[in-house]
Amino acid sequence: MAQEEKEPYCRLERRGNFFVLTLIGDGEHRINPPLVDAILACLQTLRSLSSPSTCTALITTGHGKFFSNGLDLAFPSRDAVRRKFAELLSAYINLPMPTIAAVCGHAAAAGFILALAHDYVYMRKDRGFLYMSEIDVRILIPPGPMNIIRSKLTPRAFRDAVLCGIKHTAGMALEAGIVDSMHGNAESTREAAFSKAEELVARKWNPDFYREMRAAMYPEVFAAISKTLEDSDVSAMSKL
Repeated sequence: MAQEEKEPYCRLERRGNFFVLTLIGDGEHRINPPLVDAILACLQTLRSLSSPSTCTALITTGHGKFFSNGLDLAFPSRDAVRRKFAELLSAYINLPMPTIAAVCGHAAAAGFILALAHDYVYMRKDRGFLYMSEIDVRILIPPGPMNIIRSKLTPRAFRDAVLCGIKHTAGMALEAGIVDSMHGNAESTREAAFSKAEELVARKWNPDFYREMRAAMYPEVFAAISKTLEDSDVSAMSKL
């Protein structure tokens, strides 16, 4: 009997002058090495299809009730999961283009951080929470991801997310300045993200300079993510 072909984890599509990366299926989109490798492959394809002198944009969204429910802690190697997550964050913050997270479901823990790694966050208001669960499950957030949260949230929202584990609805997240806008349902959230992408692409910014400007805005984030990857490499070498 022929082996059934496994459904892909994600899909990249071009819509005019911008791209959409969709996490496929109705699962939790837990972050593990197979999912990250699939996303990184899409981002590599995106880079190959993009002109180094022409502005484009990327929207990340997902099917189902979850944008992402965080790290896959059931994966055999937690070190591998954390390493891959750092690679994923590094890939996003180094993209030479504007990025928008269209959050159409729950984004918890690492899923919340992944959304924050985008330049803009749009959220549907009829379903979903933004939730940092680490305080409740006693998992320490590493410096790289922690710096992303710190850099994107106000001090009060940062405290409430990390030390209180507040589950932010779209309305709460908008009021706290965590998201840029909220919309009635998944379709309207994506449509708003599409409109924003078109608006940003029309500015015709130089891709490499856009990336440099982002790095200048968040030097602590770039330094912390780079150190996380370096420390992971050293740890891996020590086990050989």
